[in-house]
Amino acid sequence: MTAAPTLLAHGVGGRQDLPITLPQLVVAAALTLVVTFLALGLLWREPRLDRDATGGRPVPGWLARLVDAPTFRWVLRVLGLLAAAWFCLGLLGGPDTADNPTAGALYVLLWVGLAPLSLLLGPVWRTVNPLRTVHLLAALAVRRDPHRGLRQLPAGVGWWPAAATLFGFVWLELVAPDRATLPVITAWLAAYAVVMLAGAAVFGAGWFDHADPFETYSALIGQLAPVGRAADGVLVWRNPLDGIAGLRPRPGLVAVVTVLLGSTMYDSLSNAPGWLRFSQENGLRPAVTGSAGLTLVVAAVAVAYLAATGAAARIGRSDPAAVRRVPGEIAHSIVPIAVGYVVAHYYSLLILEGQRTVALLSDPLVTGANWLGTAGWEPHTGLVTPSGVATLQITVIILGHLLGTLLAHDRALHLFPRARAVTGQLPLLALMVAYTVAGLLLLYAG
Repeated sequence: MTAAPTLLAHGVGGRQDLPITLPQLVVAAALTLVVTFLALGLLWREPRLDRDATGGRPVPGWLARLVDAPTFRWVLRVLGLLAAAWFCLGLLGGPDTADNPTAGALYVLLWVGLAPLSLLLGPVWRTVNPLRTVHLLAALAVRRDPHRGLRQLPAGVGWWPAAATLFGFVWLELVAPDRATLPVITAWLAAYAVVMLAGAAVFGAGWFDHADPFETYSALIGQLAPVGRAADGVLVWRNPLDGIAGLRPRPGLVAVVTVLLGSTMYDSLSNAPGWLRFSQENGLRPAVTGSAGLTLVVAAVAVAYLAATGAAARIGRSDPAAVRRVPGEIAHSIVPIAVGYVVAHYYSLLILEGQRTVALLSDPLVTGANWLGTAGWEPHTGLVTPSGVATLQITVIILGHLLGTLLAHDRALHLFPRARAVTGQLPLLALMVAYTVAGLLLLYAG
C-alpha cells in the first residue's frame, strides 16, 4: 500500500538495524536450512504428522458447547453485519480525505488483522463474513436451503475462483491507482459483492468456500491454528503442524499459495530503489508497470515451485500419476512461508496504522459521534522499534522456511519410497533456499 498517503510503510526496520550484515544473514539463513534438512534426513525417518486430522485433545466441554451453539454463531454473524455497516458508513458517508478510516479498515484491520486472528482461532472469516450472512438471510426469507443453488458447482473448480479473486485484491492493494480513495475502494467492493452474492445464488453457499478471497486467506492461515476440528467434527487442541498437514490437495490450491507468497515478494520489490527508478523512467503508466511486475513475480514463484516439485517427483518416484499429484501434496509447506512474509511485511503497519484506524473509526467528523470512545487516540509506538522490527522480520522469515522444510520432508516420506525420500527432497531444499535468499534480499532492498 505504498501509494496510499495515509498508510505507513510496511517495514520500520532496515538494513542498518540488522545485528549482522545482509550478506552474512543470507548465508546464515541458507546454511540453517541445509543443516535442518540434513538433521531431518538423519532423525526424522518416519511420517509423524497427522495428515488425516484424527488426533488432537478435545477442548473442555463448556467451550465446545459455546462454540457450536447456534446462538453463538448468530451473535458472530450479527457482529459481522454491524462491522460491515460501520464500514459502509465511512465508505459512503465520510469525507474522501486522509482522516477517513475506510482504507485502513480494509487494508489494515481486515486484510492484515485477519492473519493473526486466523492463526490463533482458525478460519474465523467464514463465520463473520457479512456477505455469507446476507445470503443466508435471503435464503431463509424465501424458505430455501442456502447450500442449494440453481446448479451444482463443477467438481474440478476447487480454489481456482479464489485464486482469481485473491489476485484481484492484492492487485487493488499493491497496484491500483488511487487505491486508498473512496471511489476506487467502493468500485472494487461493489464488484466483489456482486461476484460473491451472484455466485452464491447460482451455486449455493459453497461458492464462498471456493471463491471468497478473505475466506480462503483465513482458511489457509487457520490451518496453523492450535485449535481445529478433528475428522469427526469434534473441536480439539492440536499441534499446528498437524493442522497444516491436514490441508488436502485440491484444484487451484497451488495457485492460491503462489499468489499469496508472490504478492508479498512483489510488495518488497515495489519499494526497492531500483524498481522505483524503473517505474518512473520507463515511460509507462505506473499501473501498467505495477500490473506487469506483480504478474511476473507471482508467475516466477509459481514456475519455481512447479519446477522444484516436478523434479522432486521424478527423482522420488517414476509413477506418472504421482508426479502430477506432488505439487498439490507439497503446497501446504508454502503456507508457513507465506505467513512469515505476511508478519514480516505487515507487523509495524498493523501496530501503528491499526491504532490510528481504530481512533478514526470513532472520529465524530466521520461517524457523527465518538461511538467507540477511541477518538483522539495517539498510536503507541513501544512495540515498534527499528531493531526490534528487523529482528522480528529475520526470525519469522527463517522460521517460516524451516517449518516449510519440515512439512515438505514429512510429506515426502508419505509420497516417495523410503530409499528415495531424502534425495527426492533435494529440489525442494533448493526451492526453500531460493525463496529464503530472494525474500531476505527483497525485504531489505529498500
